[in-house]
Amino acid sequence: MNILEDIKQQYKFGGMNQKLIFWNIGLFLILLVFFYQFSIGRFHYPTWLALSSAAETSFVFPWTFITYSFLHGGVFHLIFNLIVLNFSGRLFQTFFTEKQLLGVYILGAVFSGLVYVLAYTFLPLGNAILVGASASVMAILFATVTYSPLMTVRLLLVGYVKLWHIAAVILLLDILQIGLTNTGGHISHLAGALFGFLFVTLLKQGVDLTKFISRIAGFVKGIFSKKTKPKYSPFKEVHVNRKTTSRQNFQKDKNQQQIDEILDKISRSGYDSLTKDEKDFLFKQK
Repeated sequence: MNILEDIKQQYKFGGMNQKLIFWNIGLFLILLVFFYQFSIGRFHYPTWLALSSAAETSFVFPWTFITYSFLHGGVFHLIFNLIVLNFSGRLFQTFFTEKQLLGVYILGAVFSGLVYVLAYTFLPLGNAILVGASASVMAILFATVTYSPLMTVRLLLVGYVKLWHIAAVILLLDILQIGLTNTGGHISHLAGALFGFLFVTLLKQGVDLTKFISRIAGFVKGIFSKKTKPKYSPFKEVHVNRKTTSRQNFQKDKNQQQIDEILDKISRSGYDSLTKDEKDFLFKQK
């Protein structure tokens, strides 16, 4: 199985967290061709893609309240956000569903974008544009922290710490830097953290803010996965070899059981935890 097929398998079986990472990387590579100015070494995103701090511009292009969360200013910006997304997304899915993960990512971006535009409207901050998945990632992280603050995680070079300790340090850094540099970015981070808190608080009261996003995602998926109705042919008498059918059914059940075990392993440890034989088996089943 070559590298391309391995990537396809990771995308297919990796879950929503993996898909979000792939979407961010894929868009970065595509937009690198169109909007990266090599002469000055940075991106120059148009206002119909990045989120403008000017309300008269951002509300003319309302989709930018979502698209900005898939754009990044550079390679290191992308890598850092995706590392934190991978970490936060895995923890989030310990307690919540994949549909809720997508919903919090999207709604966290929209909420943070609105706070960002409002802040620039009423405060003397000048004009700016906002890009990056940071606000969405903060929403995912703080939703998890709100739900299980005492959860213990292991950090490289640090050891075992409580999840709320990590969140507190990140929150403190954003608050301390808000007036120094990247003011709009830090405002959106704090707004993302607030949305994560609100999501879990309302969820405990029976209100799932992500249901609307889940329905839209399901509707879109249904459109693309819709198959044409099979054409029916006249009835033909068929003689079935029951022994052969029994063996086939047994083999099918055995294969399905192995697929279920592999998918469970992916959900626990990720696609990369699979052995070569397990990856090859999945590839043969598609």
